[in-house]
Amino acid sequence: MSYRTSHIAGLVVIGIGLIVIGFAAYRLILTDENNVSAESPTDFSAVPFKVQMDAPALTLDDIHGIHHSLSDYRGQVVLVNLWATWCPPCQAEMPILQGFYENHQDKGFTVVAIEDGDPTADVVSFAQKYDLTFSIWLDPTYRATDSAFKAVNLPSSYIIDRNGVVRLEWVGAISEQNLEKYVEPLIKE
Repeated sequence: MSYRTSHIAGLVVIGIGLIVIGFAAYRLILTDENNVSAESPTDFSAVPFKVQMDAPALTLDDIHGIHHSLSDYRGQVVLVNLWATWCPPCQAEMPILQGFYENHQDKGFTVVAIEDGDPTADVVSFAQKYDLTFSIWLDPTYRATDSAFKAVNLPSSYIIDRNGVVRLEWVGAISEQNLEKYVEPLIKE
């Protein structure tokens, strides 16, 4: 075997090894212990990560000008959703959040949707368009995204348990299936 042939054969073996390592790393990422679980390949919605931190102290006004604090919701399971009117994934998940809220609000579950900086009139119009009945807070200075939750993407969502502990974090749109799979057990606790 010539030097050139053995060199090419060595490169092929290295290439195949890198492909195998890449595939193994991909599988490891899908089943990372920090990740709650890997979803089916046809469900492209966000999968939550387990977290364990106290809910941030946050007080904002809702679309009616009424002050609210996250601490006001102790004893309930709260889905805090950070969103914007211009955000397509935010728009897509709003009917899902509304439906889940309607089906679970009598079990001590609520949604606090914190809008990320748009004018009040735009937010009110959006809420009317989507028939949203859960609490919508205004965040013109980005306190929720920048300081309280330190979110970098919209939508981002957080599940706060009845004791005021953030237990799950989503980055990206939430599906109905994932709400049922991850949030319903917390509501039943």
